[in-house]
Amino acid sequence: MKEALRQFLAENLNFLPEEILVMIVSAMPVLELRGGMPLAFTYGFSFPEAFLYSVLGNLLPIIPMLLLFQPISKWLMRYKRYERFYHWLYHRTLSKSKNVEKFGAIGLILFTAVPLPTTGAYSACVAASLFGIGLRYAFWSIATGVVIAGLAVGIVLYSIF
Repeated sequence: MKEALRQFLAENLNFLPEEILVMIVSAMPVLELRGGMPLAFTYGFSFPEAFLYSVLGNLLPIIPMLLLFQPISKWLMRYKRYERFYHWLYHRTLSKSKNVEKFGAIGLILFTAVPLPTTGAYSACVAASLFGIGLRYAFWSIATGVVIAGLAVGIVLYSIF
């Protein structure tokens, strides 16, 4: 699915500069930086360019997510469907983020830095909101994790291929 989505964006938004496409893919919830860096690689970007655009794209949604997740969730809780989704997300986040609960902002770095499915900036924003980690600590922790993940993905991608 990730590859199909990346391909769809590349084909239908090909009028945009490649740098913007990499940032858009990196800002998407499912793909994030793990999708943006391989796209940059396919465009022939150097490692520093791929890293820069992917990290910037992945950082774009962090502050809006941290600021808006709780207020929008409170408003949407009046709908049973969202309430079920919220409780599912809450329990899923709790089960995946033991380090965040235990170590707070430092745990967010670890949670975001591991480049695996269901970890990343979006999941870390949800975890930060659910555990009540302050905006400033959450942003810098998640941003640090994104940089570490970008380095890990880039090193693996650019050293293997």
